[in-house]
Amino acid sequence: MNIIIGLIVTFGCVIGGYMAMGGHMEVLMQPFELVIIGGAGIGGYIVANNMKTLKDTGKALGEAFRYKVPKERHYLDTLGALYSLMRDLRTKSRNEIEAHIDNPGESPIFQAAPTVLENKELTAFICDYVRLIIIGNARSHEIEALMDEEIQTITRDRMKPYHALNVVGEALPAIGIVAAVLGVIKAMGAINESPEILGGKIAAALVGTLLGVFLSYSIVSPITANIKAVREKQNRLYIIVKQTLLAYMNGSVPQVALEYGRKTISSYERPSIDAVEQEMMAPRGSDIKAA
Repeated sequence: MNIIIGLIVTFGCVIGGYMAMGGHMEVLMQPFELVIIGGAGIGGYIVANNMKTLKDTGKALGEAFRYKVPKERHYLDTLGALYSLMRDLRTKSRNEIEAHIDNPGESPIFQAAPTVLENKELTAFICDYVRLIIIGNARSHEIEALMDEEIQTITRDRMKPYHALNVVGEALPAIGIVAAVLGVIKAMGAINESPEILGGKIAAALVGTLLGVFLSYSIVSPITANIKAVREKQNRLYIIVKQTLLAYMNGSVPQVALEYGRKTISSYERPSIDAVEQEMMAPRGSDIKAA
């Protein structure tokens, strides 16, 4: 919603200001300049990226427009699932724990945390490191290094649409100049025409420069910044899992380990201690089966 409001304000102020100072809208109506700039930008984007990145770009744009970031429910589900797993690690046998991580879709623990279960990458991340914990041979600093490496890989993959769109945004002013030069070439071909006709052709050529700069700094760059913010917030869930499990491996009881994870959440989004305690008291896992 913020993106839509921002675009309305941007177009309204630019076009409104232009008209207020006496500009004529018909001069700005240069669809072929837009075809040149847009076609070159999209074509270059396709050349520079593989199909997976192209598809993920569409997904990232949808997430940015909907501002699909983790909400309090996502944080509480993540912390609640981790608490249940850590509690069972202290009280249950290895086979019982493996039943949860080998088939999380049928695990009562993960079923009680639907926002975690629907995030397949996050679920796999949790299960992989719980499996390493129950093996018993891994040291916490080794697990931390492995987690850091995997989180960096996940972040790098999820930021590919941002970096790819950012390159296009930086190139658009230069592509606008290409469109303007083509317009000037066309105008020079009509050098013998009257000043009114020649002036119109030169004005049309300059619209290419305008479009390139405008699309770059007022449209593409703000949207890519939003994509980056959304993806970074989504990746915060992995940091929560990392800090919580490492705290548990270093000897913290599950209740205290959760605080290590909770504190990695931004203060204005962080669930309260009371909300987390209520989540821990909710029936999960073996408690659900017992009920």
